[in-house]
Amino acid sequence: MLKYSLKRIIKLIPVLVAITLMVFTLMYLTPGDPALQKLTSQGGAVTPELLAAERHEMGLDRPFFVRYFDWVSNIVQGDFGNSYSDDQPVASKLLRALAYTGALAAASTLLSVVIALPIGVYTAIRKDSIFDNIVRIFTFTGNAMPNFLIALLLMFLFCIKIKAFPVIATASLKGMFLPTLALSIPMISRFARQTRADVMCQLSEEYVIGMHARGVKERIILFRNVLHNSAGSIITIVSLQIRVLIGGSVVTEMIFRWPGVGNLMINSITTRDYPVVQGAVLILSILQVLINLLTDLSYYVIDKRISMD
Repeated sequence: MLKYSLKRIIKLIPVLVAITLMVFTLMYLTPGDPALQKLTSQGGAVTPELLAAERHEMGLDRPFFVRYFDWVSNIVQGDFGNSYSDDQPVASKLLRALAYTGALAAASTLLSVVIALPIGVYTAIRKDSIFDNIVRIFTFTGNAMPNFLIALLLMFLFCIKIKAFPVIATASLKGMFLPTLALSIPMISRFARQTRADVMCQLSEEYVIGMHARGVKERIILFRNVLHNSAGSIITIVSLQIRVLIGGSVVTEMIFRWPGVGNLMINSITTRDYPVVQGAVLILSILQVLINLLTDLSYYVIDKRISMD
């Protein structure tokens, strides 16, 4: 497994290089002058001489590839540069934001698994029952609704009508509840539907029929065989949803003002804070790649028949 992991990591190096080049190029071609934005935010008259001096200090007057290779070499050493807006280290700002986004993603994933897994298994066992039909309606609706609409509905209900939560989420367990719920509802719907389909497929296999004929208890068949054989597809849908949560929680974080990476990126794009945007996109891309690698390794852990070549 270690050999396979090293081979995969080496193969990912060109991908990461391409990501850094793409991110830097997009920021380079983005309209607007960060130096002008910075001087304007400070107030006072902006003269051509002052603007030229600021651009030189920020390194914006250097050639494209010189700036790119300097940026990459600094990142390899752990230096993401300083923010244009407040001159703070980008790495420290990203670490703080990643902690909040990671907590939100972990809470949403845990809540989704705890709720969706038993629902998916039970509806598969009780196929076409009243409960199964009700769950299918709710999961279809939750899967179809976008995150921003769910977030706005939750805010309207719990923050404006009931007034049980603040409109702006605070960095606490209470403040994290609504953003977590907004991200979990679509994930619960997809996870429950996928679990139901996988368990139903396994229940129709011949080995299940044979175990029933031999008098094996239903609970043993379900937990030792059916769920184990369904684990591969379940892990796949969970890993996909985790990647969506890490990279796609921007709108939810903005609605609830949760201080995560998504909120930081939107604010940085607005202020033309390119080092922060570049660092955030790069970190999120690396996380996506690592989650994909861990998912592939988990397949081998649960099923030794899978080749690691």
